[in-house]
Amino acid sequence: MKDTQLAQISLTKDITGAIANPIYLSTAYQHPHLGQSTGYDYTRTKNPTRSAFEESFAKLEGGIASFATSSGMAAVQLICNLFQPGDEILVAFDLYGGTFRLFDFYEKQYGIKFKYVDFLNYEEVVNAITPNTKALFIEPISNPQMIEIDVEPYYILSQQHNLLTIIDNTFLTPYLSTPLEDGADIVLHSATKYIGGHNDVLAGVVTVKDESLAEQLGQLHNMIGATLSPIDSYLLQRGLKTLHLRIERSEANAKKLAERCKVSSAIDEVLYSGKTGMLSLRLNKDFSVAKFLENLEICIFAESLGGTETFITFPYTQTHVDMPDEEKDKRGIDEHLIRLSIGIEDYNDIESDILRALENSKVGVIS
Repeated sequence: MKDTQLAQISLTKDITGAIANPIYLSTAYQHPHLGQSTGYDYTRTKNPTRSAFEESFAKLEGGIASFATSSGMAAVQLICNLFQPGDEILVAFDLYGGTFRLFDFYEKQYGIKFKYVDFLNYEEVVNAITPNTKALFIEPISNPQMIEIDVEPYYILSQQHNLLTIIDNTFLTPYLSTPLEDGADIVLHSATKYIGGHNDVLAGVVTVKDESLAEQLGQLHNMIGATLSPIDSYLLQRGLKTLHLRIERSEANAKKLAERCKVSSAIDEVLYSGKTGMLSLRLNKDFSVAKFLENLEICIFAESLGGTETFITFPYTQTHVDMPDEEKDKRGIDEHLIRLSIGIEDYNDIESDILRALENSKVGVIS
């Protein structure tokens, strides 16, 4: 069912019979008469191509409205604007460094408090709630430690305390998980990643199921103006059509690689949830991350994830570079940790490339 929904997402009913949705580049739309509108007035407020993606994505998520933004961080910022000085948000301890950086800025600039807690410890989260707490912010599979959090109890907790549950579902995507249908209030994605899926579009998306939240976010989306361009909106529609195929292949490759890496003497720790194409490896101290990255031939040393190619990222100096060293130390983000986004290449090519690079990365050995 979901496979068919994705394969046929955003099919147009264009009078020409076109199967692909048109890209409307117009920034302005003619009014039929004074006080009348076609439904489109100015492209920041609403664009037909963006609307086609947003409507399809909301349906995919089980929501009533989606808001496509100019980046994943713009999606996080859009949500941040729901809160006021003095409000408090409980945040899962391990999370993407860019989100940590933005939260730090909002706390200093606007007085919104972000409190980091261990969501594997339910009692710790309960005890952290105060009269000022307004929301929980969770990555169900954390970045980069790949910690899987059971979010179900927190949906109930949020209802009991009248809190918003905000889920960053970038790793899982709507193909593997639809949090709005399970009890979340807001779901966001860096759509640059698996949704786009080809490393050629920068985008984010926020989806809700509540009319009041949809109205608030709609006003903020238009007011702030970090909306998605028509061409990028089209690229997300195109990416969704193969999401299921790409997720299944990358997940299958990741599962095999995780098992293989567990028996490698070069690797001290394999961090993998058993879901998605995302895993992290902690190299043995006798092996150099720098030499490993230099010896890759098929896998790509780059800072992103969710594309068709296998990307390897060094969180310490890339995704989490702006996180203070003491905070990185608390989270186990050290100079031996690498994050892998496994692509859809032939598995044997991925494995052989990584094992060969590891063999040539031993400290003190000239490769």
